[in-house]
Amino acid sequence: MGATAASRTGKAQEIPVVDERTVLLVVDVQNDFCPGGALAVARGDEVVPVINGFAKRFANVVMTQDWHPPGHASFASSHVGRKPFDVVEMSYGQQVLWPDHCVQGTKGAEFHAGLALPHVQTIIRKGHRRDVDSYSGFIEADRRTPTGLTGYLRERGMLRVVIAGLATDFCVSWTAQDAARAGFETYVVDDACRAIDLDGSLARAWAEMDELGVVRIRAGDLPG
Repeated sequence: MGATAASRTGKAQEIPVVDERTVLLVVDVQNDFCPGGALAVARGDEVVPVINGFAKRFANVVMTQDWHPPGHASFASSHVGRKPFDVVEMSYGQQVLWPDHCVQGTKGAEFHAGLALPHVQTIIRKGHRRDVDSYSGFIEADRRTPTGLTGYLRERGMLRVVIAGLATDFCVSWTAQDAARAGFETYVVDDACRAIDLDGSLARAWAEMDELGVVRIRAGDLPG
């Protein structure tokens, strides 16, 4: 997939250059998305040692953090008669309803304790507006409200974004697609991600990322 995506867009090569203009973006590796959490991704904790293993190669590291207020509109508990994974219409379109997760200030919202990323430079918190969900690290689910990450990366002169984290078919995919739309060379480290795969969502996510020129790589592809 990576070679096809690269040839279609002409923007990204199959293996990223890891230099001072490349950023590692670690998406939502939080307790609630790991085994035992409120919205656990199967084997989500397996990404932790993989990310730790290559993160030190990056001079620039940014993290995203789901950060919902209590009673967030994306929670099934906020909708009478609804249950997790139902789909409802919101003002900005269809919304999957989730179990309460990553509530501000809770243990579930904290990053996995095993992450060893002391050189992280900034954390982008998302989903903190009560009435709008936010999968992407760049633009909220209303597709109008920026998180500020695009401007931050541009002002720092970044050209390439390498993405890892949880979950492949939701927050990773939306983040990768928005990075590509913003003009960054965009790579997803497949074995440093895990998916929910809700009704075929993983296959759809990879097809959408491929269409936008996102390059799918493995941790072992990253230059040492």
